[in-house]
Amino acid sequence: MPGEPALRAIMRRLRVIMAEPGDGQERLNKIVRQVAGLMVAEVCSIYLKRQDSMLELFATEGLNIEAVHQTRLNRGEGLVGRCAELAAPVNVPEVRDHPAFSYRPETGEEAYHSLLAVPILRAGALLGVIVVQNQTRREYTDEDVEVLQTTAMVVAEHLVSGDVAGAIGDGTGERASTTLMQGEAISDGIALGHAVFHQPRVVVSELLAVDPVAEAARLERAVSALRNAIDTMLESDTMSRAGAHRDVLEAYRMFAYDRGWLRRMQEAVEEGLTAEAAVERVQNTTRARMLRQSDRFWHHRLRDLDDLADRLMRILSGKTQAAFEDMELPSDTILVARNMGPAELLDYDRSKLRAVVVEDAGAQSHVAIVAKALGLAAVGQIPGLIERVAAGDAVIVDGETGEVHLRPSPDIVAAYSDKVRLRARRQEKYRELRTEPARTKDGETITLLLNAGLIVDMPNLSETGADGIGLFRTELHFMIASTFPRVNQQTDFYRQVIEQADDKPVVFRVLDIGGDKALPYMRQPVEDNPALGWRAVRLALDRPGLFRLQVRALLRASVGRELRLMIPMITSVEEFRSAKTLIEREQALAVARGESIPDRVLVGAMIEVPSILFVLDELLLETDFISVGSNDLLQYFFAADRANPLVSGRYDPLSVPALRALRMISEAAARHAVPLTLCGEIGGGPIAAMALIGLGYRAISMAPAAIGPVKAMLLGLDTAAVSALMTDCLSQNSAVDVRAELRKFSAEHDIEI
Repeated sequence: MPGEPALRAIMRRLRVIMAEPGDGQERLNKIVRQVAGLMVAEVCSIYLKRQDSMLELFATEGLNIEAVHQTRLNRGEGLVGRCAELAAPVNVPEVRDHPAFSYRPETGEEAYHSLLAVPILRAGALLGVIVVQNQTRREYTDEDVEVLQTTAMVVAEHLVSGDVAGAIGDGTGERASTTLMQGEAISDGIALGHAVFHQPRVVVSELLAVDPVAEAARLERAVSALRNAIDTMLESDTMSRAGAHRDVLEAYRMFAYDRGWLRRMQEAVEEGLTAEAAVERVQNTTRARMLRQSDRFWHHRLRDLDDLADRLMRILSGKTQAAFEDMELPSDTILVARNMGPAELLDYDRSKLRAVVVEDAGAQSHVAIVAKALGLAAVGQIPGLIERVAAGDAVIVDGETGEVHLRPSPDIVAAYSDKVRLRARRQEKYRELRTEPARTKDGETITLLLNAGLIVDMPNLSETGADGIGLFRTELHFMIASTFPRVNQQTDFYRQVIEQADDKPVVFRVLDIGGDKALPYMRQPVEDNPALGWRAVRLALDRPGLFRLQVRALLRASVGRELRLMIPMITSVEEFRSAKTLIEREQALAVARGESIPDRVLVGAMIEVPSILFVLDELLLETDFISVGSNDLLQYFFAADRANPLVSGRYDPLSVPALRALRMISEAAARHAVPLTLCGEIGGGPIAAMALIGLGYRAISMAPAAIGPVKAMLLGLDTAAVSALMTDCLSQNSAVDVRAELRKFSAEHDIEI
């Protein structure tokens, strides 16, 4: 059984191989021979990923040599393909018993029964798979897996710089002169500047420890330095104030202090690795595991852990400054990255940063939250970005539209320069409107509310002049916690929210978890379609204990006040009644225990599922208020994921069918005199908000940044006129372009949009 001696021997021989003259193919041939011998395996093979994502047999000891460069597997095909697909080890004692077994006769592998395959990973990217096979039936031990994983790590680091890299391709494409790339706007703003690559990674060169005790001490000192640096960062003037960025960095610090993370690295050092190699191996294993999770929550956490590992590697290598700190940044730096952790932006000179473009980051990513805190324009979700931009390229980043212009023409630069000046004047005007009443030109008062979810969102009420919180997403408090919040913790949290609202109304949406909103400490079933699965009120009714604990906390936090509770994802009247019964039961229990309760409890339903549209009259007899969650409602309405670029064009909130559905809700609420609010994203755009007002909506909840533009629009709006326009548009056939009609109406009536 190979253990520590085999690991040391392999590391020593690999270093010799990499130092010898010869091409990449020759080195691979030597590697498989050495691994097969030291692991007592009849076969060792290396498969590398080609540009077309197929796996090609590049080197083997034990299989037919003629199969090299001839045998190719699709990703997911056979046990080797399965290893590549999962990015995790595959350990099979008898391959023929496994349903994924795929026999390739040209390899001559019919004589072999057991197989261990380990992915070759570098920075989370799959480069290939290394495999050992034996004729006897055998389940490989944990030590075997660790030996092969460490070998794969060494191979990965040398593959990218050796001659083999050219054979498998690096994907670098030809850079065009002027290019427009469309991504996702993740932080508002517009910036013009020059590209600087963010490349914090340190490559491990020494893997085998000469003195394990000394390596353990180095690791301990480096982790201590890392933690001190993060503590100092959180105490800085920029980051010390409250905000969503503060919560992100607190969670980031929690990872740095995680004992399990340190323990796994210490164990790797004890096995004979250097401190740097231990960090690399633990992060490769963690990365592979987290990338298999479908929930984007874990992908954001992965970026945090990648950032921590990179920082720790820089400390260990003595490079306490990242590469970008060794050079003079241009005064108009546009930072370009494949991905980025939440704290890495803080390493840069803020006075020289203008914007950030991250290939793999969305609006809810942690780097987006920190970019907003720093006031940087940012765009994410741009596949192929890195391959199409060069250091020093002129770049324009439009954080309003999600557009990134590479090497823009003089005309585009001139147009954006004007846009930046206009934007500055407009932002100043919005600040001046903060104390203005939200009243249309013909005297209709429109209630403008905020969407929130954390304590740090509450100062936005006074900063924007909003009338209250139309949607408080209580699940965010649970998602950033490391353990399930106890009743007293929840009570304190909700009490702070209510007190900071300063007598303005707050609508608490009860836990909307499940689906794509997984709690890290709660086991969630694997579902093929989580958006249509066990989530929100469904989970609450099936697990009433969790729901009742939250209601109990909200009742205690609202003593002597009015409490507004909203139930998400109602699909039937019976569901709402059941949820309301649980709330009433908690009220009764509180009274029986002699506890004080709120002066008044209002219970509303969130309209998010199309089925509820056809029982609105019955539902409205039961509710104290309703709120339209337009994001989910229209997503289900069109059967189109608005975040999926393949179908997002089919998601149009200003199409005639969607607006007719929204009018149906408005008319039903008016018939029953039930208060109505819309709290989806469409309410945050002046054009869409105008349409909603024309449909009869008088309360809209939105992001803080949207309050100014929407208020500026409605101050010049005549509600009777826009209502007549909407009636006319919706009485025509479905081909009418409502958006174009609203723009025309705005121009004719001099309305700011």
